Amino acid sequence: MTGARLAVDIGGTFTDVAVEENGRRWTGKVLTTPQAPEEGVLAGVRRVLDEAGLAPEDIALVIHGTTLATNAIIERKGARTALLTTEGFRDVLAMGNEARYDQYDLNIELPQPLVPRRWRLPVPERLDNEGRVLRPLDEEAVRRQVEFLRAEGIESLAIGFLHAFVNPAHERRAAEIVAEMWPGLPVSLSSEVSPEMREWERFSTTVANAYVQPLMARYLRKLESGLREAGLACPLFLMLSGGGLTTLETAARFPIRLVESGPAGGAIFSAHVAKERGFGRVLSFDMGGTTAKICLIDDYAPQTARHFEVARVGRFKKGSGLPLRIPVIEMVEIGAGGGSLAGVDALGRIQVGPESAGADPGPACYGRGGERPAVTDANLLLGRYDPERFAGGTLRLHPEKARAALAAHVGGRLGLSPEMAALGVVEMVDENMANAARVHAIESGKGFDDRVLIAFGGGGPVHATRVAEKIGIRRILVPSGAGVGSAIGFLRAPVAYEVVRSLYQRFASFDVAAVNALLADMAAEAEAVVAAGSFGAPTRESRLAYMRYVGQGHEIAVPLPARALTAAEVKEIRAAYDAEYARCYDRPVPGSDVEVLSFAVTVSTIPEPVEPAAEVFDAPPPRPARRLAVRDTATGEVSDWPVYDRDAFTPGAAIAGPAIVAEAETSTLVGRGWRCRMDGLGYLELTQEASR
Repeated sequence: MTGARLAVDIGGTFTDVAVEENGRRWTGKVLTTPQAPEEGVLAGVRRVLDEAGLAPEDIALVIHGTTLATNAIIERKGARTALLTTEGFRDVLAMGNEARYDQYDLNIELPQPLVPRRWRLPVPERLDNEGRVLRPLDEEAVRRQVEFLRAEGIESLAIGFLHAFVNPAHERRAAEIVAEMWPGLPVSLSSEVSPEMREWERFSTTVANAYVQPLMARYLRKLESGLREAGLACPLFLMLSGGGLTTLETAARFPIRLVESGPAGGAIFSAHVAKERGFGRVLSFDMGGTTAKICLIDDYAPQTARHFEVARVGRFKKGSGLPLRIPVIEMVEIGAGGGSLAGVDALGRIQVGPESAGADPGPACYGRGGERPAVTDANLLLGRYDPERFAGGTLRLHPEKARAALAAHVGGRLGLSPEMAALGVVEMVDENMANAARVHAIESGKGFDDRVLIAFGGGGPVHATRVAEKIGIRRILVPSGAGVGSAIGFLRAPVAYEVVRSLYQRFASFDVAAVNALLADMAAEAEAVVAAGSFGAPTRESRLAYMRYVGQGHEIAVPLPARALTAAEVKEIRAAYDAEYARCYDRPVPGSDVEVLSFAVTVSTIPEPVEPAAEVFDAPPPRPARRLAVRDTATGEVSDWPVYDRDAFTPGAAIAGPAIVAEAETSTLVGRGWRCRMDGLGYLELTQEASR
């Protein structure tokens, strides 16, 4: 595709914009405008286009990612949503799977459903597990419930019937009745949003989709209209949580697939950088204004998953959030960003996050009315930021306000000076991020040996060396454009779409014809979505089957050939499952049959080949632009650190820490005992030379 491409990532604090044309890139950051997010987007677009000297009509494609859907669920600011479900199953959302994420907590707090019981309405109907009708849909009951919902002022409706993933006929007929009686009401069907078994996860995902659909549809239409008025008449694509791009129409229909779209862009950015440098084992570290995201990348591909939790009530505790069955890039996300607020708990311990100052009012040092200290305030007081040059000089910081906030909320309560309180805050947030990385690696059955940490986001390069020291990583890479890494990642993402459906099979009675028919239908659906935005680019298809030994509770994904299966291949697929199970759990289960619960088909455009980085000869180091008095978080000592402008580096130039490499969107801290060298791509490679 010819022409310039533009990407926008809305975060909790900053909105990042990146434009690329003919190998050149321009980037920028503006504060997010929470009350009208499209205004911040349009302001950022105007700024970057002016800097690039491009006209709106020069843009051939806009790619957008946002956390608005996630925030709406977390903050409970979605639509007034109802659930129409099978009689006898209205309490599935509240009962869940009856598991406790902390079995010893007598006062355990469980996540509350997005739909209160009053609006979870039963309808007489029933299908069996093979989709046969046991009880016809009571259409009069549907009509009565719709009248009740109108009287209640419902704004969106989810329909989830038992076994609808096998036979959607009852859900579709109920939706037709709703459309006849109430035209224009947004309706989400579980057979379309999440056509998989396990009714709690399916109903929860469908309700969440309905909950954010009116909000996201309005926002996307406003954004599209604003871009059109600004002269950008090009297509608008949305980043999906699973790492692909899709059309605005599909995103508006299934907005729940956007919940992790921003972080997904960051993981794709890291995977692309890893491929450029030939790093097969990477830890992606993305620290923004509100959260930090950590993702393991092996063989240039991020880990993926089919299950995700949002709005956890127990920090770091699996099972304490609302379950979503959507394709996602698997990562751990914690409230540890530049805007994360710091304080002291009842036991006298420094606590950081998950609450964030956001963009309005922001950290105290922004001078926009914030009174509580954030991580940015602590970094400023440690001397890591030049208050006159923060965010490329577009935002002046106020050290006196940061000092006052840290003194009032942290130092005063612990008998510490504001500067030592700042050290404690930064050390605590670094330990939180290091601990999250350790837990994620352990849960994934992986380690950090020989991994390279790729740091980006506004705060990632600032905290990277200390986090790396804590988890034992000795090499760090800070790519160019690191401050807006997720937005750049959008530009690297393929147009892709995944379709998942359930079809129960056992290998002892495997129906090859039925499976082939299902997979062909799924492939056609995915191809139709991708074709709407691929502009004729070549595509590829991948298929997975989710299998388990009969009687087990969870499945393992096994790849299938991207074509019709033959009867002779069934044994080979079964053997592939045994091998994968043995890889995960050390040994197979002999004599047990295997069952297939669901299938997934993904169609995506083929990414352009990546050219490996060329080796460069050593070059003389640049001259420091200035010096800052910086307090080392490891030793507590204050010393003058040289500050280098990143633009002054040439490939092959190297400096020794301690030092700071500054650029418009972020700063890279080179800790004591670390060496920083620019490679042939203009990336900063940090290596730990000696133990501290």
